[in-house]
Amino acid sequence: MSTENPRAGEQAAAPALGLLPTLDAPAPERADAARNRRRILDAAARIVAEQGPDAVTMNQVAHASGIGVGTVYRRFGDVSQLLWALLDDRERQFQEAYMSGPPPLGPGAPTAERLDAFLDALVDRVAEQREILLAAHSAAPRARYHSGAYRVMHTHVALLVGRLRPGSDGALLAHLLLAPFSPDVMHHLAVEQELSGERLKAGVRELLTLRQDG
Repeated sequence: MSTENPRAGEQAAAPALGLLPTLDAPAPERADAARNRRRILDAAARIVAEQGPDAVTMNQVAHASGIGVGTVYRRFGDVSQLLWALLDDRERQFQEAYMSGPPPLGPGAPTAERLDAFLDALVDRVAEQREILLAAHSAAPRARYHSGAYRVMHTHVALLVGRLRPGSDGALLAHLLLAPFSPDVMHHLAVEQELSGERLKAGVRELLTLRQDG
């Protein structure tokens, strides 16, 4: 595998992230292209998990995936596009899980259990992608609410809330339920306050039942 960088002057740090694109349906791929894409994204995910998004370079991803760096460049263009593709890929997996996966996250479980499962899974997803999400949030704090990923999540939560509380303002309540999952809030709680994922999940559930306990 060639490790020569076809673009001179590549920086080690990832460039500033722009807005999260909407989740359009991916174009059909040949089987070998799909396998390469999966290997590249999995390699990028490992680097982010172990070293953070600023450690990602195209050369590193090529080496970790066993795919030529020229192929990585042709497929993703630059580090910023690769990181957005990684976020998009993880968001697609998350969406598939809560829209069509097995219960309780997917269809088939009671509505209250589905909402609990969704919020638990969202804690895990934000924790997994926290540094990339935080970089995106810092670059454009309000962009989260206009992204395709947020709109799909909001619609899903609003539907669940509407089933649990017929006649309630499901759209508003869905925004309020999703508000604590803003990357800066979750970073503060998980990193600065050193709260575990399990404690965060328990706190969200307790918040939902606070009025009932009074």
